[in-house]
Amino acid sequence: MANTLALRRRIKTAQNVSKTTRAMQMIAASKLKRAQEAAVSARPYVTKLVSVTQSLAPKDNVTDDSVSPYMKISKSSGKTLYIVISPDKGLCGGLNTNLIREYLHFRGENSYFVTVGKKIENIAASNKNLIASFPFGSTLPSFAAVLPIIKIIDEYFLTGKVDNVKILTTHFNSVFSQTPKVTDFLPVKLAEINAVEEADKLSSRIYEPSQKDLLPALLKRYIEMVLFQHFLENYASFQAAQMIAMQNATNNAKDIVNALQLLYNKARQEKITKEILDITSAAVAMEQG
Repeated sequence: MANTLALRRRIKTAQNVSKTTRAMQMIAASKLKRAQEAAVSARPYVTKLVSVTQSLAPKDNVTDDSVSPYMKISKSSGKTLYIVISPDKGLCGGLNTNLIREYLHFRGENSYFVTVGKKIENIAASNKNLIASFPFGSTLPSFAAVLPIIKIIDEYFLTGKVDNVKILTTHFNSVFSQTPKVTDFLPVKLAEINAVEEADKLSSRIYEPSQKDLLPALLKRYIEMVLFQHFLENYASFQAAQMIAMQNATNNAKDIVNALQLLYNKARQEKITKEILDITSAAVAMEQG
């Protein structure tokens, strides 16, 4: 009797787990569509912003003051600032583990860190070079979330405390694929335009105000949008990873329920058979007596 009761409790527990993971899967799926649309729709804007900035920027990165400070190459400090972006929550498969493993490769005396998200904050909290930590939140990121981080970037990069700024986050490839990725952020290095027709087209444009006046504002907007794009990529990656993880957990819970149900039926059948045998044996004994 105790065996069947224990099996019934385990079946009930597995069923409750299945209901919980199923609900979390549906919530993640509902958020994923909006997150995917936001991440994908922002990419053309950033691409066009890069194209316009290319037409205004100098063809070569130089070290003098004639270019924007965001494009200035310096090797005075030899240090790098990393912006590490992670979710606030877990239950998303190996997404956080892969990101943390990548983060551990860059810890060192010549690295500063700004973390976004509680999962990476818990790991980086003991790092003496941690400058600041920000929560990521559980809703679609707003553009305002990047502004305090941009302020820290300006403080460290424009004053020469660091020579480079890099972003470490999870890139959203598809619903089934999210990979940690390190992106060179500053100094800005715009790809050269190799197509002759495109170069001719850009050279024939007339800008008002002048290119020199437009470039600083465009570069400022460029770094804000690139950082915001990484926020969107991280949010979409988390929702996709959690949806798949909860789907797998639901399927596993159902498999456990089926296996336990089979054991329960066997134990119950064995108990009934034993009772029938006891009754039959007693009846035979009474007849013979």
